[in-house]
Amino acid sequence: MTVGVTLRLGTAADAELLYRMGHRTFLHTFGPPNDPADVQAYMATTYSVPVQCAELADPSVTFLIAAEHETPVGYAKLVQGRSGDGVIGTNPLEVQRFYADVPFIGAGVGSVMMPEVIAHADRGGHDTLWLAVWEHNPKAQRFYERHGFRVVGRQDFQLGRDLQQDLVMERR
Repeated sequence: MTVGVTLRLGTAADAELLYRMGHRTFLHTFGPPNDPADVQAYMATTYSVPVQCAELADPSVTFLIAAEHETPVGYAKLVQGRSGDGVIGTNPLEVQRFYADVPFIGAGVGSVMMPEVIAHADRGGHDTLWLAVWEHNPKAQRFYERHGFRVVGRQDFQLGRDLQQDLVMERR
């Protein structure tokens, strides 16, 4: 499956794509274990087309979109200028979203995307990559550990009315 996956930079024309894929993937991953009202409240403020347009226009944000034969299969959202609890890098790059689209979860898309994310960070002169992952998502934690990330801290994540905890993971 992953042989034909390529990555490209996101553009303003991708706002609708990012909205749909982000909404679908977040709901699939976090909907079942959480209160539907909390999930809907979060998604309404995070995955709208106007929010995606603003993020695509922000010079501190980069989207890498994975596609297989022109079909989008995942994306990564990378943010400069932010740091998480325990992150020690002096020029960190946050992996704020790292999603394989629902039909492609488990098909190796993430294993193709992550080396490209790491290469993008290296080309940009970033000395560390970091991300926050839900403490109740061990599958994602194991994936990130396989790619050199280690837990360095914790941070709050507000999902609607529910205050949750994320693990902060860093790859130097």
